[in-house]
Amino acid sequence: MCGIAAIVSHQTVNQELYDALTVLQHRGQDAAGIVTCEAGRLHLRKENGLARDVFTNAQMLRLKGNMGIAHVRYPTAGCTSSAEAQPFYVNSPFGLTLAHNGNLTNTEELKKALFVEDQRHINTDSDSEVLLNVFAHELQTFGKLDLSVDDVFQAVSGVHRRCRGAYAVVIMIAGFGVLGFRDPHGIRPIVFGERKSDQGSEFMIASESVALDVLGFDLIRDIEPGEAVFIEESGVLHTKQCAERIDHCPCIFEYVYFARPDSIIDNISVYKARLRMGEKLAKKVQRDWPDHDIDVVIPIPDTSRTAALQMANLLGVKYREGFIKNRYIGRTFIMPGQKMREKSVKQKLNAIGLEFEGKNVLLVDDSIVRGTTSEQIIQMARDAGAKKVYFASAAPPVRYPNVYGIDMPAAHELIAHDRTEEEVCEAIGADRVIYQELNDLIDAVRKGNLDIGHFDTSCFSKEYITGDIDDAYLERIEALRNDSAQAQRNSENFIIEMQNVD
Repeated sequence: MCGIAAIVSHQTVNQELYDALTVLQHRGQDAAGIVTCEAGRLHLRKENGLARDVFTNAQMLRLKGNMGIAHVRYPTAGCTSSAEAQPFYVNSPFGLTLAHNGNLTNTEELKKALFVEDQRHINTDSDSEVLLNVFAHELQTFGKLDLSVDDVFQAVSGVHRRCRGAYAVVIMIAGFGVLGFRDPHGIRPIVFGERKSDQGSEFMIASESVALDVLGFDLIRDIEPGEAVFIEESGVLHTKQCAERIDHCPCIFEYVYFARPDSIIDNISVYKARLRMGEKLAKKVQRDWPDHDIDVVIPIPDTSRTAALQMANLLGVKYREGFIKNRYIGRTFIMPGQKMREKSVKQKLNAIGLEFEGKNVLLVDDSIVRGTTSEQIIQMARDAGAKKVYFASAAPPVRYPNVYGIDMPAAHELIAHDRTEEEVCEAIGADRVIYQELNDLIDAVRKGNLDIGHFDTSCFSKEYITGDIDDAYLERIEALRNDSAQAQRNSENFIIEMQNVD
């Protein structure tokens, strides 16, 4: 999962792109990058780390220009090499830079075609570089120096014909403008908005609406599945549907975990969707466990607070903040490597003993993925004096990998894979586990926009919307994503980067 942003303005955009990255930092903490354009010349800064650490005052001053794009990353295959930080750049045609959120599912096929047929060289393992080169080749086929907006949209149509998977993309064409587009399924989110100034309209594209809010842009709408939005450097906006067939199927995990609660995605309030998730969970407790002995509902900060509050209200029990979070530790779901995750959980949360002592506690979290965090938090609650510890998940059991841009681990590392709910309960040490029903989760989210027919729920259901995912593909993904493979890659990248320093 990554965060992307783009701005075309009548003033320098470096500070606003940086501000957008800080707002979108929850979408990736591995690397950050900004590229701007001034008089046809590109200025790029990207590196591993948080946005606040990647950009110094001196580097920001060098990012000159009134249009630019930006990116925060966490890697879907666990690679932490700075060579794969975005935005990516190719010089031909025209000078193109790209920032991408998502994951292509036919990367190897595309790499081969790019090398053999298009005679383009791919220098990293990133599917984002592949996507950029596919677009570059499609744009280059026109063989024109005088680029038109229609040429840009035709190139996007070529990308849709060749690429499969999930992609929300911003591309800057040096001296011409900024492009944003979305895959024909609309799996990953992307929105655009407008801000009026004395010089005329200014436009912004971003992964989430909250980035527009913070910078004073009015949300126009989401970019539709298969649609492209192009903003000329002068500030003229163009939109066009570029896909032959569309099937809107946004990722439901955005609403469960990734997106900020103050964002609106596909006309659905993330906050209200999470309230409804809590309502559905409460009704399940009332239906399946009417004589429950829950004394207090306590959320695992931060994403589960909204659902937990609604659960407590409907169940008629106390809601309490039982854990204090250290804000300076990254999200453990994004942490590479099991040992690092285990260490970070202990550093990240501390229990308030008064809220646990002698009580039957219902802990509420957004989901249970590996189970490492859940197990340790349950033990914290017991150590703090809880009599019984129940655990509720706002999401159904996560049993399968996500192949569309979320770094969910290999299937065998998922706590619910090939386990019953009772076996999960025993594995994480809870007295009872309450999972959201998949239909209830879909209803909770879809109620915000009944025009959406279905969602990508593949990590729960193993139903992959692109239709090109089989067991062989999942086995290849598992080989890339398991902890031992990630640890090996990270070690190799560290050695290479230290050699570069020397």
